[in-house]
Amino acid sequence: MTEEVKTKCKQAKDASLALGRISENEKNNALLAMAEAVDSNIEPILSANKKDIEYAKGQEISKAVLDRIFLDEKRVRAIAESIRSVARLPDPVGTIHDVKKRPNGLMIGKMRIPIGTIGMVYEARPNVTADATCLCLKSGNAVVLRGGAEAINSNIAIWEIVSRAAYKNGIPEGAIQLIETTDRSAVMDLIKCDEYLDVIIPRGGNEFINMVVKNATVPVIKHGIGNCHTYVDEFADLEKARRISFNAKVQRPGVCNAMETLLVHSKVSEKFIPSVFKDLKKAGVELRGCEKTRKIDPNVKIATDKDWFTEYLDLILAVKVVDSIDSAISHINKYGSSHSDAIVTDNHPNAMRFLKEVDSSAVYVNASTRFTDGGEFGLGAEIGISAQKLHARGPMALEELTTLKFIIFGDGQIRT
Repeated sequence: MTEEVKTKCKQAKDASLALGRISENEKNNALLAMAEAVDSNIEPILSANKKDIEYAKGQEISKAVLDRIFLDEKRVRAIAESIRSVARLPDPVGTIHDVKKRPNGLMIGKMRIPIGTIGMVYEARPNVTADATCLCLKSGNAVVLRGGAEAINSNIAIWEIVSRAAYKNGIPEGAIQLIETTDRSAVMDLIKCDEYLDVIIPRGGNEFINMVVKNATVPVIKHGIGNCHTYVDEFADLEKARRISFNAKVQRPGVCNAMETLLVHSKVSEKFIPSVFKDLKKAGVELRGCEKTRKIDPNVKIATDKDWFTEYLDLILAVKVVDSIDSAISHINKYGSSHSDAIVTDNHPNAMRFLKEVDSSAVYVNASTRFTDGGEFGLGAEIGISAQKLHARGPMALEELTTLKFIIFGDGQIRT
């Protein structure tokens, strides 16, 4: 197994050198061919996905994970459109900026270049197979993919379709690798393959990501879990807050940018909570609240300290009444995961304070946290959402898959 993983990583590394030299037009043509191939092979992808769904149901996998695995024609066409959107974006590779002239006449600037070879380990989500591939190719990186057993058939089907189209249209052979085995030891092999890989990006549950971080010898940029909050301020438009809160929780609860905790200022709690709870209960949301919340609605389950830390990925919501914006910010910074958090308010100073003091990768004023997504942010797609601070934060797309090197123009200067 180790030799198989090493061989694929080496092939990707070798291909990355040639990939870094091809033009933007060549990369775009390959991406458009990949998108067309996906659109032309919907039935084989759905057939493979059906096998994964049947397997997942037999494993008692949660509804949230099933939703992440599931593909229909609309979702497959969205995969193709995501590839096209990446093709439409400007290529960051080779751009030069921050050029400055030194007193000795040297012109010193920075050029954006590919990272090299990306290892991608992920659970569920077969769309990641296509998203990671198109982003890596457009940014000049080779990629080694290793998806989870729960979506192996879908991953293989998508990989075969997009890689075949890419290679027919100028992408160097070997630049798109997939570890096809479901043996878990392959993940450990991959994250220790520092001879050939430049970075590992894990996507999945908290336990999976922590395992990768703990054991990897390759540098890791981790996809953050989403314990996301919405804070309804005392100066909020309550109808706007109701719509935002409902959307953030219910629109798609099994994803990382869904709201998991609702914070409500005490001055508006008695008016707002009954209104939003009516909508949430109708949608089947299980509510867990603090003592102040339960005084307003005694039918709400008592929330424990564990609930404030939990990413439910389900129709479950923790609710807390707070007495100030200070308490809301402190709660988010203590219990949150630095992913996405929102304030609903018509008070500009409170909005700006929330933006400055909440330590998260995406902070909203008067909008749903569900927008934290590469496509919604105009990035085409994302390879992950980083809650780290080095070197990327938030949705990671083309620019985050590149690095910089200094370039220096001289005219015979020597150092004395």
